[in-house]
Amino acid sequence: MEPPPGAAENSKLRHVEKDVLIPQIMRERAKELCSDKVQAFTKCCQETGLLMVVKCRQENTALKDCLVGYYSDPLFYEECKTEYLKQREEYRATGIKKKRQKLSSNV
Repeated sequence: MEPPPGAAENSKLRHVEKDVLIPQIMRERAKELCSDKVQAFTKCCQETGLLMVVKCRQENTALKDCLVGYYSDPLFYEECKTEYLKQREEYRATGIKKKRQKLSSNV
């Protein structure tokens, strides 16, 4: 059985998609999954003001470890790539761009 016409074209990614758009989805999803650490770091920064560089090291380290864990996970990349390909396919079919919900950093 032959793949539908244009199927090979649909799975190819341009440079900007690989290096910009998919990592953007990864960052947004990782922030959602690490939201407890994001909130702890934000709270610490708000409470300490200018001394945050010194006093929030523990929270910053925990946040970085959480985010880097997701960024370096190949399965997480594939999930985000699949999500992007679905969005792209939907856009190509309908011409309507899906709006992404932005999280505010001080939730």
